[in-house]
Amino acid sequence: MGVRSYFIFFLGAVLFLSSCSTKKKVLSSNAHSSNGSVLTDASSARGKSFSGSRLDNYADLLNVSAKKLNPHLYSFIDDWMGIPHRMGGQTKSGVDCSGFVNLLYIEVYKGNLPRTSRDMEGIVKRKKVDKLEEGDLVFFSFGRNGIDHVGVYLHNNKFVHVSTRKGVIISDLSDSWYAKTFVDAGSPNI
Repeated sequence: MGVRSYFIFFLGAVLFLSSCSTKKKVLSSNAHSSNGSVLTDASSARGKSFSGSRLDNYADLLNVSAKKLNPHLYSFIDDWMGIPHRMGGQTKSGVDCSGFVNLLYIEVYKGNLPRTSRDMEGIVKRKKVDKLEEGDLVFFSFGRNGIDHVGVYLHNNKFVHVSTRKGVIISDLSDSWYAKTFVDAGSPNI
């Protein structure tokens, strides 16, 4: 292999590792299944068994009344829960973080967002974490390349996103990994 081949290999590896990646091990999970369980690494869900409707399960996980939840949003999330990560993907065969957020916004909020997490961050009206509302975007940086991951805020520090290990999953902003990689949040101007 020549210098040029090494450079191309290195550049490809850097691009792959820098976009929509989550390097943390998942703390725990409840597998998504027909019985209404929710795939999560949110620490408050450890050991929790869910019963009742799926919307009630999400309300339990998020510690809010089901009346506060947008049924269309959680139906969309439920349809995608556990779909694996695939760089550049936007199908149920595999999806990356910004692809998932784009599809969610088109389906649930009837709005179009830029394709990349970095570009999405450029169009948000910034908010502090304690002011976030369901549907706001949360951004992370796992390296030195600025924004490289995006998720959608739900309630009580929980957000839905695409993990490289678990696919579409709900996580908690207060988890140490996300707390240290969190960069910005806000409402998209669409």
